[in-house]
Amino acid sequence: MAKPELRAAARELRLLGHTYDEIATKLGVSKSSVSLWVRDIPRVDTPERARQRQEHVKAMAEARWSGHRQQRDERRAAVRTAAADTVTELSREELLRLGALIYWCEGTKAKAWREHGQYVIFTNSDPVLISVFLCFLRAAGVGDERLQFRLSIHENADVDAAVTWWAAAVGVSSSDFLPTTLKRHNPKTVRLNTADRYRGCLVVRVRRSRELYWMIEGLVRGMQRAASGVGRAGSG
Repeated sequence: MAKPELRAAARELRLLGHTYDEIATKLGVSKSSVSLWVRDIPRVDTPERARQRQEHVKAMAEARWSGHRQQRDERRAAVRTAAADTVTELSREELLRLGALIYWCEGTKAKAWREHGQYVIFTNSDPVLISVFLCFLRAAGVGDERLQFRLSIHENADVDAAVTWWAAAVGVSSSDFLPTTLKRHNPKTVRLNTADRYRGCLVVRVRRSRELYWMIEGLVRGMQRAASGVGRAGSG
C-alpha cells in the first residue's frame, strides 16, 4: 500500500477504536508512523472493542490463575474430605443439640411482644442444612404428618422447577407443597442469585410444635451455659 493509503487505513482503524499497537501490527508499519497519522483522533471505545478487550483480559487472567485455582481446589477437596471423615456418627443427643443450634441461628423465633408465636418454622436455601434439620426433627420424635413445606422465591424465577427440585430433595410430592410465597422482583436491585441453580428458600413448618420450640430454647440455653463453663475453666 502507498503511504497515503496506509495513512487512510490507519485513521479508519483508529476511528473504529483500535490502539496504536494494533494498527501498527495490522498495517505492518511502525508505531511512530501510526502516532503521526492518527494522533489527532482520540480512541473511541466501541461496544465491540470493549467486549473484545474484556474477553482478552479474561483469557489472560484465566491463563495466569488456572494453575493456582486447580491447586486451591485440590487442597480444598483434601481438607474437606479429611474433616468429613472425622465425623463417623452422631448420637441422638448430639443431633438434638446440633439441630437446636441450627434452628436458633436460622429459624423463626418468638418475640417479646409476640409470645404466642412459639412454633417451629425453619427457612433456608441450603439443601444440606435442610437435610440436617429434618434429621433433627425425626430425632425429636416429629412425624412426617406434622411437616408442611412451602417455597419462597422471587416471582421471576422458574417456580414449578424449584418446587419439583425441593420436593425431590425432601422426599415428598410437589403436590404436597403449600402455595408458594412469591417475592416481588425489583429491577433496581442487583441480585446474583438469578442463575438456573437459583431455587429460592424452602420453608419447613412443624404443626403442633409449641413444646418442640420450648425444647429448642432449653437446649440452646443449656449449650450456652456449658460453653460458658468451658470458657471459665480454660481461662483459669
